[in-house]
Amino acid sequence: MTWMIVRVRGTIHARRDITETLRFLHLTRPNHATVVPEEPSYRGMITKVQGYVTWGEADGTTVGRLLEARGELSDGRRLSSEALPAGGGDLARLTETVAGQGLPAIDGLKPLFRLKAPRGGWRSTKKPFARGGALGYRGAKINELVQRML
Repeated sequence: MTWMIVRVRGTIHARRDITETLRFLHLTRPNHATVVPEEPSYRGMITKVQGYVTWGEADGTTVGRLLEARGELSDGRRLSSEALPAGGGDLARLTETVAGQGLPAIDGLKPLFRLKAPRGGWRSTKKPFARGGALGYRGAKINELVQRML
């Protein structure tokens, strides 16, 4: 399984360790997203930056739509069926690999997706999701959010 992480807030007045952790996750700007494996090391990083991001479990269809619409190669070209990373095979196999292992595991593919702001806007960017905001863990509802951001 993998987690999809979307950055919600900027880093004005943020501590240095938080900005570094966001950089390690490849979330350099708001509305950037990444897909990472469910591992304890990533769980610790997400816990540290939970006041700046939202995350949940990614499903294969959402990952596939993200790769088609917003996937980029490391040289800046758009991801298409003609331009797949070395050893990637077809787009369906690449989607399955990303959904199982996360973006950092694929060489030749940028480890982030640059998304638009969600249609309908963000909820409060200062409150956790459980209290009616946009931050923190949202489970499978992250897929609905990412669909609104495509």
